Amino acid sequence: MVKERARILVVGGGYVGMYTALCLQRELKQELRRGDVDITVVTPDPYMTYQPFLPEAAAGSISPRHVVVPLRRVLDQCHVVVGEVTSIDHAVRTAAVTTLATAEEGRTELLGYDELVLAPGSVSRTLPIPGLAEYGIGFKTVEEAIALRNHVIEQMDIASSTRDPSLRDAALTFVFVGGGYAGVEALAELEDMARYAARYYHNVRPEDMKWILVEASDRILPEVGEEMGRYTVTQLRRRNIQVLLGTRLESCADRVAVLSDGQRFPTRTLVWTAGVKPHPLLAATDLPLTARGRLRCTAELTVDGAPHAWGAGDAASVPDVTAAEPGTETAPNAQHALRQARVLGGNIAHALRGEPLETYAHRYAGSVASLGLHKGVAQVYGRRLKGYPAWFMHRVYHLSRVPTFNRKARVLAEWILAGLFKREIVSLGSLEHPRAEFELAAGGKPPHRPSDDPKGSS
Repeated sequence: MVKERARILVVGGGYVGMYTALCLQRELKQELRRGDVDITVVTPDPYMTYQPFLPEAAAGSISPRHVVVPLRRVLDQCHVVVGEVTSIDHAVRTAAVTTLATAEEGRTELLGYDELVLAPGSVSRTLPIPGLAEYGIGFKTVEEAIALRNHVIEQMDIASSTRDPSLRDAALTFVFVGGGYAGVEALAELEDMARYAARYYHNVRPEDMKWILVEASDRILPEVGEEMGRYTVTQLRRRNIQVLLGTRLESCADRVAVLSDGQRFPTRTLVWTAGVKPHPLLAATDLPLTARGRLRCTAELTVDGAPHAWGAGDAASVPDVTAAEPGTETAPNAQHALRQARVLGGNIAHALRGEPLETYAHRYAGSVASLGLHKGVAQVYGRRLKGYPAWFMHRVYHLSRVPTFNRKARVLAEWILAGLFKREIVSLGSLEHPRAEFELAAGGKPPHRPSDDPKGSS
């Protein structure tokens, strides 16, 4: 039984935030019913995005709405507040929150709490590269994934209709920077989709397209091991995808990708997937951080030296008690985040009841990666898989991990239908500017899109 009424504030609605709140709902069911516990979740979006499915959503294998989980439906015992926490003063147990309503008024609200779960996740790590802010495309949200799909198909439309060879070449050149999961899977899935779509264009062939992967280190997909990384490079190159290792992007100004090896690629598509960094919110707190800007946490997922504060996932530096070398941290990936969230939710309930806490200990099981339809690589418990078996394992694993039975059933149904019918290759670029046609009809000026400019400048 909880000793006194507790206000629990969960910052973030991603893997850790949603699963922690879900676990708290189950663990503290009686306390919530009596009103002894109050759980508030503050999140920028009213849904949780299952990021491993973003590449398939971009390729059209999964509907975008099935990649996200509505938080209000899942967390029906919690108060879900759509907004952003801008700063936290843990010494006095308050968080400054900007909601949709207060943002219009230019003010923030102070939200008090007794227990804090800080799980804002991470943001894209960018570099001061000329042109990146103007022309780069991220791949971390479902909105970015769908916009990228629309953009790729739109570039094929441009290439099919133009008589300018330089514009056609730039439209059919796709550069991806970053050889981790996001970059490799996004490139492989979209190349697979574009190759299929090319059969419906009378003057665009798969050989006309240039797909380029730029990676600063000497290997890609380090999570699946060195051997599987080399295999992936070989398979991508067999598909005429240029894999440039030990190479950096130095500029993309004026829609020209300039690489450190001297190569220059005029391109209208530059996708940036070169890693992530801790959320900026962490720097606006009085909680202890590591040299890399992550929360300094214990193996019980408490924030070291800050009572009543908890952390996990990408934003937290959690000791890996299963590692042979002392000082090793758990990797900031979905596999650890999901398991940490369950331990975290249970530990908060234990703490409220005065019970001993559980130590987070999980040995990394391995990784799976999709390289397009029926293609993949995997390393699970030391076993290496490639091709169809790895692709099948990728789908089975992530289907088992996507939250709620509702989403599992819908994703499975879409996969079955995709196997029976042809791919969808429709670009719905108007979704990004839904009022454009009405504004034009009403005598206004529709919003400008970079692709409206035949020379590709904005």
